[in-house]
Amino acid sequence: METKKPCLNVVMVPWLAHGHISPYLELAKRLSNKNLQLYLCSTPINLSSIKKRVTQKYTHSIKLIEFHIPSQPDLPDPSFHSTNGLPLHLNSVLKTALDMASPSFIEIIKTLKPDILIYDFNQEWASIAAATIGIPAVQFITSSASIICYFHQKPLKEDDDFPYPIISLRGTYWNQKCQEMVKRRNQARSGETSVPHCCEIIFVKTFGEIEGKYIEFGSKLLGRRIVPTGPLVQEPEEEEEEEEEKGEDNKEIMEWLNKKEESSTVFVSFGTEKFLSSEEREEIAKGLELSMVNFIWVLRFSLDEKISIEEALPNGFLKRVGDRGLVVEKWAPQARILVHPNIGGFVSHCGWGSTMEAMTFGIPIVAIPMNIDQPMNARLVEEIGVGLEVNRDDNGGFSGEEIAHLIREVIVGDEDGNKIKNKAREMKNNIKSKGEEDIDGVVEELYKLHKKNIHGKSMD
Repeated sequence: METKKPCLNVVMVPWLAHGHISPYLELAKRLSNKNLQLYLCSTPINLSSIKKRVTQKYTHSIKLIEFHIPSQPDLPDPSFHSTNGLPLHLNSVLKTALDMASPSFIEIIKTLKPDILIYDFNQEWASIAAATIGIPAVQFITSSASIICYFHQKPLKEDDDFPYPIISLRGTYWNQKCQEMVKRRNQARSGETSVPHCCEIIFVKTFGEIEGKYIEFGSKLLGRRIVPTGPLVQEPEEEEEEEEEKGEDNKEIMEWLNKKEESSTVFVSFGTEKFLSSEEREEIAKGLELSMVNFIWVLRFSLDEKISIEEALPNGFLKRVGDRGLVVEKWAPQARILVHPNIGGFVSHCGWGSTMEAMTFGIPIVAIPMNIDQPMNARLVEEIGVGLEVNRDDNGGFSGEEIAHLIREVIVGDEDGNKIKNKAREMKNNIKSKGEEDIDGVVEELYKLHKKNIHGKSMD
């Protein structure tokens, strides 16, 4: 007779960005029916953004724990304790404030007495805090395995090419930008000390069908085995239940989309933390106008940018596109839109969460990466055949004419466009057929980690 596994208490602490908190919550949801009790720690402003996603289905096993960080002169108010809407130059200030909060985090884990800690990539202080009271800690990285390989390979041999040339970045602009990021990362690491209690595994939000070779190579580079969690995409039905205060706006968006033809419309969004420059807005608007394709475009502005949609767009743009286009501000139900049968393409910055959503729902991508891991994700999208990337010149500029051409290719579709659409549908079916295979692997690793820790304590 099989012995029933004990219930594990797991504390999770993500970085203070939507692109991190959301997959941490989705991981918690998938673990919630596996005999685990999950505690998700973050600042009050971040928890308020996901509170409605912890529906009655999950309240028995997922608890949200407020984690307060000290105010800073540049971040005087708790509403700034999130990267959402925060000007990019203040991200480093936010990280410093989070690092300073480690004593209060120690009190949280002393109170909760978890069996395991799951923590984010730039929060070694959390794993050190856990080690002081004998709790094993495992990192969960919400970006791709390929970007992990890129950033860990480059510091080893600056002049070496990335081991898989097809993933080499497109054009001078992105190669220069990523070299700068690698150098900054090297400098930041130069003063770091090793973490002796480092776990032998690392969870990564990916799956083998798209990143098998990077999972294998990354495991060798890190000296830790990469365990994929699967795509961790929010269910569209659950998204429909949240954000009740946006109900009327959402209703308008979905009613507009319902009137379009099947696969005739592109969704255009650049994530929660990228704010387009006026030049970028102009070229994207030009591309959408020239494409003659229906579109939903989500525009966001930083907290310090006081501008209306009309002011942000070229003169007469909204009138010229008429009912062919819908421009909304700040937020739209992305999962519900992408899964809609009338959506045929996604113009995206290729943030990893958005990339995973597009693949899960079988939507071809027109990639316009903006920063950090996005250019690598865009190359991966092209490599596996589910999208096309917009070129940038040596100064980082891109062309509205090319955007229009690529949109038409994935929506109207010549032979190459049809190949991309077919590959996107194939990817969707592959993800669906896997079911909970990756999550079961994660659960198995958590129990192994717990058992090893208990055995180690009994030997002391």
